[in-house]
Amino acid sequence: MLKNYIVKIKTAFITMLLASNIAFAEDVEVKFAYIGQKDNSALLGAQQGLSEANLQGQFLNQKYDLDIISIEDAGTHDFSNYIAVLSTVDTDTYTNFADTLPNVAVFNLSIKDDGLRTACIKNALHIIPSNTMETDAKNQWQKKKPGSIVNAQAWHPDFVKFAARDLNKRFKKSHKISMDDNSWAGWAAVKMTSDAVARAKISDPAKMLHYLKTEIAFDGQKGIVMNFRETGQLRQPILLVEDNKIVAEAPVRGIAKPPTLDSLGILTCEK
Repeated sequence: MLKNYIVKIKTAFITMLLASNIAFAEDVEVKFAYIGQKDNSALLGAQQGLSEANLQGQFLNQKYDLDIISIEDAGTHDFSNYIAVLSTVDTDTYTNFADTLPNVAVFNLSIKDDGLRTACIKNALHIIPSNTMETDAKNQWQKKKPGSIVNAQAWHPDFVKFAARDLNKRFKKSHKISMDDNSWAGWAAVKMTSDAVARAKISDPAKMLHYLKTEIAFDGQKGIVMNFRETGQLRQPILLVEDNKIVAEAPVRGIAKPPTLDSLGILTCEK
């Protein structure tokens, strides 16, 4: 399976070169920082994304590293050399920390709080769906199937479409557990950032933040172009799961109004 993935990476890389005229560059080292608990599955997802970024990066002379920083040490750590910061801290810590790094993308991989979205923190990028996104997804399905009790999830280990099956297999082989919402969020944050480094040749944190907020078109193995709202929330489909089986995806066809990703969650900032 790894051999097949390497072949796919090589093929995608050649296609990318031909499409964008990217030349082989001088050696570049790209560093991510992770702040939070080591036992959070988001860290495993970030590590998966890192290994895949390095596999691609070997063709572009790009090397990716991830520093794991405890919450206790984050206050005195020098973050000036990181392309982006990945976070699984609580809401107050996240808000305070984002304020100290206004020109660096700070990815939220775990907090679902709606207030973080309406606050529209300049450098906050929320990969994990918000509470309202999940509620909207469930409500759409229950309008179609009254009485159905479902969970709304960003990811599921049985998701197979759009090369999701391959991602799930790679993750489980590497980490011996199934990919969940947080680990998908960690993988997605690293994947979209490393892709931007490779495609747009961005290595400056402030330019990366601008690119992610305004130009990113990310698939994330969900089969649709995803990008960020002004709230910092990643637009994305939501999986609806009943008895641990995927029964539908939201936006739910025939129910969602509008019939787009903007039928899920908060769209605007507090005025």
